[in-house]
Amino acid sequence: MTSQAIGYIDSGIGGITVAREALRQLPHEVVYYVGDTARMPYGPRPKEEVLKYTWEMVDFLVKKDIKMLVIACNTATAAALPDLRAKLDIPVIGVIAPGVRGALRATNNKKIGVIATAGTVKSEAYAKALEHKDNAVRVSQLACPEFVQIVEANQSDSPAAATLIADKLAYFADKDIDTLVLGCTHFPLLDQTIGKVMGEKVTLVNSGAVAIENVSAMLDELNISNSDPINRAKDEYYTTGDVTAFHTLASRWLNNDDLNVQHLAMTSTGLKLED
Repeated sequence: MTSQAIGYIDSGIGGITVAREALRQLPHEVVYYVGDTARMPYGPRPKEEVLKYTWEMVDFLVKKDIKMLVIACNTATAAALPDLRAKLDIPVIGVIAPGVRGALRATNNKKIGVIATAGTVKSEAYAKALEHKDNAVRVSQLACPEFVQIVEANQSDSPAAATLIADKLAYFADKDIDTLVLGCTHFPLLDQTIGKVMGEKVTLVNSGAVAIENVSAMLDELNISNSDPINRAKDEYYTTGDVTAFHTLASRWLNNDDLNVQHLAMTSTGLKLED
């Protein structure tokens, strides 16, 4: 079982930030990634719809015999993690619990900010988990769906994006937070701008990066790590949207122009590899 791939799912391309961490931290593990870019963003969607779409991605990857699943999407983690863990016979890791642990390690004054999609903020998954772990913690949440749109439009470095981010994050000016959780896997692609806006006294927590630390630990604990060198050509990337647009962004973020990106068709019986 050790040579099998680890599957990653996301509502779009933001989960590539998690895959990037996996490639860095787990260079011997094969990556299978599915991004549901045709139906993103998941944030404004009802929980039942997010759950349905998440299962469609999972079913596709399970048929490819993955050994572990990483939900590289905060909205899908909040909506689907308990159901996936209850029904799958492979390990499933989300990004919220690792982000919570990372934030609690980082904070000194116990005032923590969370930026995420509308769906994640509405679920209060981060706030409830943080306060459950430490009832002295005070959490300030902010939905930032515009940040997802900036990343998906490949406008992360634009002056307009910098202005929008600064205006949006002004919400935290009087909150006295010392830690900010990037509660959407798109947001680490904006971390330089977010960091400048928040200032040196605020620590940014990349929940996806912490999640991969958990993946590494679980691989070792279950004795399913792959120790043999692999050819990165074995990695597979799938999108329900435009293959060219996905390839352009993903190859840029992963610094690899040779990504194997294929299209998945949305059918009445789930996601199917397009002929």
